[in-house]
Amino acid sequence: MSLFEATGVSVRYGAVRALSDVDITLEPGTLHGVIGPNGAGKSTFIDALSGRARLSSGTVRYSGEDITRRSPGWRRHRGIARSFQRTSVFASMTVRAQLELVAHRHAATDLSLIVDALDLGPVLDRVCAEIAYGTQRSVDLALALIGSPRVVLLDEPCAGLVADESVRLLDHVREICHARDVAAILVEHDVDGVFRVCDAITVLNLGKVLAHGDPASVRADPAVVQAYLGSAA
Repeated sequence: MSLFEATGVSVRYGAVRALSDVDITLEPGTLHGVIGPNGAGKSTFIDALSGRARLSSGTVRYSGEDITRRSPGWRRHRGIARSFQRTSVFASMTVRAQLELVAHRHAATDLSLIVDALDLGPVLDRVCAEIAYGTQRSVDLALALIGSPRVVLLDEPCAGLVADESVRLLDHVREICHARDVAAILVEHDVDGVFRVCDAITVLNLGKVLAHGDPASVRADPAVVQAYLGSAA
């Protein structure tokens, strides 16, 4: 039995089918990348898995339990966390205050471990508006990791970061997933980063699965090269 499994996930918005029969399986300690061109359905897929988008058809299971109709709040409290494309930090609060607030809400005892893993110690007492954007992204990731979630859904955590910041953040994500036995989905436009850190990759195109497999096989897939990677492959 897989930790987290989605089968036949489809989402419609009126007459528009945003996702069509998408499957994914997550195991503890693995990082699964989801890539594709703009409009491929990546963020919709994260919304579907996190409970923010209602499925037209399909099933989402967590530890064998059907959670398809469960709310985002229910999922978060039971170990399924997510981050968003835009940072969710409060600009006027210190990093420490925000982390402690979320830790209290989830009765978390792992805050110091997360702070150390993401190198946030030097900025704990600084207001978020005053720290670098890349560090704000790390704070956002920390907020998702508080409470020892078993599954983390990351929606473009590197959006807006320069290359070296992206490398550093993705390395943190990989190390945390492996060290804490977290199963994670990574939706990201940094294609090179996804291929570098992920254990498996799914490519979406027009709401459908174009390819799925280990990074090497996906990168070499002719359909993926033609539709998405092009000369970058």
